[in-house]
Amino acid sequence: MVDKKMDENIQHFCAITGASARDAKKFLEYHGRLDVAADAYFNNPNAFASSSSKAARPSAPSTSKLNQLFDKYKDGGGDEISIDGTIRLCEDLEVDPEDVVMLAVAYELKSPKVGEWARAGWVEGWKALGVDSLPAIKGLVDKLRSKLSNDPQYFGKVYAHTFQFAKTEGARSVGTETAIAFWGLLLPVGLKGGALSHVIEEDDGKMDTGDEGFKDEYIQWWFEFLTEKGLKGVSKDTWMMLRDFIRTIDSKFETYDAEAAWPSTIDDFVEYARNRLES
Repeated sequence: MVDKKMDENIQHFCAITGASARDAKKFLEYHGRLDVAADAYFNNPNAFASSSSKAARPSAPSTSKLNQLFDKYKDGGGDEISIDGTIRLCEDLEVDPEDVVMLAVAYELKSPKVGEWARAGWVEGWKALGVDSLPAIKGLVDKLRSKLSNDPQYFGKVYAHTFQFAKTEGARSVGTETAIAFWGLLLPVGLKGGALSHVIEEDDGKMDTGDEGFKDEYIQWWFEFLTEKGLKGVSKDTWMMLRDFIRTIDSKFETYDAEAAWPSTIDDFVEYARNRLES
């Protein structure tokens, strides 16, 4: 039974990392858990290599391979990957272009805007993640999706980048419909996986609390409120503070401090939500 479980984990490990079965077994035997072993591999794939095999392996992902991969998807007459190339990339990765994980990829590769990738960001981003081939990238996608869902700090980084990524050049705000579309991708994932889990402030830092906090249904309330309000754009302040609001508000909006430095849009939403709870 143990051997069968190990064999299954080795197969999963190889699929995620692109490593050999031999390396997979070494990492799994040492670290025990599949997710921990995979993380360790991405951080240092040569950890269990002998000195001779280390010398035979490249010390870093190949810049040449990544440039070739970029050329496969870039525009014919330019030096960037645009919407068409992005769609082809997603097809090869077997990922929907509107999958939330693509926002994590956009953050990692410093994508300037929706569906566009610059060569420098592409090469340096994938190198930093330790991959230089399509199979390896494909295996990494699930890891990024999981990290986005359950890691509050990582979620925050992707969330912040998404505002810059979503707004048009020169604009100071994101159109409300566009903001709602991106929130519709990010917020459910963060709530489900724990990246937006409810916390309260204590003297020694943030602590988990028993209150369930912001509920899934409140996401739709937020969207309906913005639509009814007729807000044309969402400021960076509102975008960034919403994440903190979701993580700290209680499920009945009773602990909200109207005297704190919340954006007026969030002040108004709390009143809107309280009225809905009472009706």
